Amino acid sequence: MIEFGKTGMKVNRLGFGGIPIQRIDQNGANELLKFIKESGINFLDTARAYGESETYIGEAIKEMRDSFYLATKSMARDYEGMKADIEKSLSCLQTDHIDLYQIHNVQVLEIENLMSQDGAYRALLEARDQGKIKNIGITTHTLESLEKIVEMGTDYFMSIQFPFNIVESQGTDLLTKAHEKGMGTIIMKPLAGGAIEDPELAVRYILDQNFTDIVIPGMGDIEEVKQNIQSAKAVLEAEKHEFTQEELVKIEEIKKDLTGNFCRRCGYCKPCPQGIDIPLAFLSARYMKRYNLAQWGYGRYMASNLEKDGEFACVKCGACLPKCPYFLPIPDMLEEVYKTKLETDKSRRQEV
Repeated sequence: MIEFGKTGMKVNRLGFGGIPIQRIDQNGANELLKFIKESGINFLDTARAYGESETYIGEAIKEMRDSFYLATKSMARDYEGMKADIEKSLSCLQTDHIDLYQIHNVQVLEIENLMSQDGAYRALLEARDQGKIKNIGITTHTLESLEKIVEMGTDYFMSIQFPFNIVESQGTDLLTKAHEKGMGTIIMKPLAGGAIEDPELAVRYILDQNFTDIVIPGMGDIEEVKQNIQSAKAVLEAEKHEFTQEELVKIEEIKKDLTGNFCRRCGYCKPCPQGIDIPLAFLSARYMKRYNLAQWGYGRYMASNLEKDGEFACVKCGACLPKCPYFLPIPDMLEEVYKTKLETDKSRRQEV
């Protein structure tokens, strides 16, 4: 256990990311959270935007609430919207207080309005004064926002949640500065949205960083929990953790393979007006390019609705562009996925 910034929380450095839990049912969630408690994980991160996640978690832990620190977040930007979301979170989570309430996915140009009289921050201050939340945090995906947030420090935000992993290290200096200032640091996207396929190496890499307080891999079943616990132990129980030469080579290969624009599968681009499952389409392309997984990738492509009646379904309307926190050129990237599929079709015909 470590001290989580200046919040007074004593947390396991391996936390629980609450996105995948919405893919199971309530009974599965009950079993999962029971196992998580028995495993010693005591920090749960969810969000209003994560479908049934808050509801499943709230029901699952209602008899063991004191075993966990609860963190959730809201995309509300104004006072009334945030005030309403706090009440919804308290209701769904079946609790009288939330340990960390975060403003979700903030862009730098939004910060001034968030802090205004009619902004979301005032609602958080009121809820904290009323004991409904204990600490105020914030999450972002961009360096510009991170820089501003770290500059503001713990006078405003007790924690910062930001992506960091083997291929996304752009926040290193600012996360180090945040940690030194006493802000709790929560690392999201440990697997770069599923692009990194070695979860053990990925989790160890993140926990090996001096600025990391908590890493929150998404976990949707007990096997994933076991895997992440084992990964964390390799760092947390070692007097001095060192990567093998083979692992260092693999880290460099992952960095080289994923350099540049790639989808982290956060899902913020959805829904697409044309019904395209954008993250699934991007995932399919990666697998279609791999010899032993091309068939699996082809199946995911067909399920993504990127192609309809044999034609490219994206009309390049641009509805997805302002939603992407990484500012990816999504329509152009989808067209590349379509070309990859056509190449796969050609290879399959040649094989026949």
